[in-house]
Amino acid sequence: MKKVKGMPAGFGTIVRVALVLIALLLIYSGATKCYDFGYRVFMEPAMTEGEGRKVTVEIAPGMKPKEIGELFVEKGLVRDAGLFAAQYRLSEYVKEVKAGTFELSTSMTAEEMMRVMAGYEIETEE
Repeated sequence: MKKVKGMPAGFGTIVRVALVLIALLLIYSGATKCYDFGYRVFMEPAMTEGEGRKVTVEIAPGMKPKEIGELFVEKGLVRDAGLFAAQYRLSEYVKEVKAGTFELSTSMTAEEMMRVMAGYEIETEE
């Protein structure tokens, strides 16, 4: 490596170490966000505990998962439309969800909502 006049000895090494540390920080930050998103896809709790609030939603034919998620965010059923879309695509009900009018609750998880929209009964704990 060519030495530049006026540059302190070891400056290039300091720059390389700094770049490696920045790269590691970015990798760690990205991995943490990916893990958090992946965890939430399968473990996201309902919006409310207990009885919850009943909400009537209308799913139009041809609605995309992201559009359904945005509708659910507006109605207070889920926190994140993108997360709901991922949950929808990964669910066992992905091919069974139908258009229609559904009564959902803020105490339901995304999976329970999809189960209702697929025409199944919700199992309640008594």
